[in-house]
Amino acid sequence: MKKRINNLKSFRRLIITLVSAGVLYLSYSCSNSGRLYNTGEGSVKIPFGKSYDYANILVTRVVDGDTLKLENGERVRLIGIDTPEIHESEKLYRDSRKTNQDVKTIKAMGKKAAAFTGSLVENKRISLDFDVENRDKYGRLLAYVYLPDGTFVNAEIIQQGFASLMTIPPNVKHVELFKKLYQEARENKRGLWKE
Repeated sequence: MKKRINNLKSFRRLIITLVSAGVLYLSYSCSNSGRLYNTGEGSVKIPFGKSYDYANILVTRVVDGDTLKLENGERVRLIGIDTPEIHESEKLYRDSRKTNQDVKTIKAMGKKAAAFTGSLVENKRISLDFDVENRDKYGRLLAYVYLPDGTFVNAEIIQQGFASLMTIPPNVKHVELFKKLYQEARENKRGLWKE
């Protein structure tokens, strides 16, 4: 009986040692990517996949004039701007009713806005700058986007007349700049505002 108890104690110590070694290995080998688990006695970060640097990430596709797809599969919704819809959606029909424009006209303008955004960022590396809220209700990243040369993409789209304003508090860091650029684009009939 004593031998059995000693074997159980030895086995228990072995398991504790192995688990401790595993926790130490994970804590030292984890990168910035991964998920943090809190066990109550400490935290363990377990890595999953590649770590992405939002200060230098590739745009693989322009979904529409105000939404980008990144190399890590995430979508980015550009803060402060709204471009016409190009995809069938409730918003497309809502915008049609609100502006008294037919769906075909809105989609055509949306394609122009998407083409302009694509010319700026598609297959290029960008940097994301966040405001107060980082994600919308659809799980998309909410960001201000910059090119390596310093071009402020959100502002450039407005300035060239391919977006309207869409201010949703608390993400209002650049609202005054966007208002000024929007007004100038409308007055100078740029982009979608051409007659």
